[in-house]
Amino acid sequence: MRYIGDIYRPPSEAYSLLLQVTVGCSHNKCAFCNMYKLKRFRLRPMADVLEDLDWARAHYRRVGRIFLCDGDALCLSNNKLLTVLDRIRELFPECERVTSYGRATDALRKTDEELRELKAHGLTMIYLGAESGSEKVLERMNKGETREEIIEGVKKLERNGIQTSVTFISGLGGPELMEEHAVESGKMIAEMNASYVSFLTLMLEYPAPLLEDYQNGKFKLLTAEEVLKEAAMMLDYARPEKPCVFRSNHASNYVSLKGDLPRDNDRMIAALNRAMEDSELVKDERFRRL
Repeated sequence: MRYIGDIYRPPSEAYSLLLQVTVGCSHNKCAFCNMYKLKRFRLRPMADVLEDLDWARAHYRRVGRIFLCDGDALCLSNNKLLTVLDRIRELFPECERVTSYGRATDALRKTDEELRELKAHGLTMIYLGAESGSEKVLERMNKGETREEIIEGVKKLERNGIQTSVTFISGLGGPELMEEHAVESGKMIAEMNASYVSFLTLMLEYPAPLLEDYQNGKFKLLTAEEVLKEAAMMLDYARPEKPCVFRSNHASNYVSLKGDLPRDNDRMIAALNRAMEDSELVKDERFRRL
């Protein structure tokens, strides 16, 4: 397989074949993100993508899952995505699922018919970064999407049979917007009814623009206790009508949680409260990673 630059994938795609169909992210302006800042966004030539699939078929006995890289493969036209999905189906009949990153606005630009077509040809799930339910936080982080667009994008994907795994970032509002970030993110989770939701905890690495603000004192990171308090507040409001698988077990998190929303909200809130009372239950900074 041939890759251009660093490659990122969700933790749950650890054993997936990583197929790069775009280079970088079409937005690439989020203040907190360091992933694609050193890449110029472009589409990989389709011939190269298909050659990589041919190579993978020749070298791997079984490929059960495929993840389409880089930042938001869903931005491709349906014609291009269908070409990739159909070659996957032809070469890897054993493949159980194909997933990718995507932005809510990518989904909103496609018609219902186009999304159902992608589902019918094998696209099963989109990993989508909501980051926050607060309009203020989204604007400050230069997300390039509104709260309403994110909610409607998730609903549209789910309505047309494509599951969504939506990520929120604890600490993204800093101390100033901590409560608003928590409450509005929880309300967003309740309203959007995604299939999966996860929490990460903000960590800043070069070349994320927000790192410079932090170093200059313009942005403050939450303490571990504040992160736990904020997460508990989020969960108190995150009670969707449809059952939702919840995970907060990323390497960046101070406390690992897993359960189903809304069934397990109170149990997970209790675990966060215990950790706030007993620092031995909180992950040491040395062991936190992006």
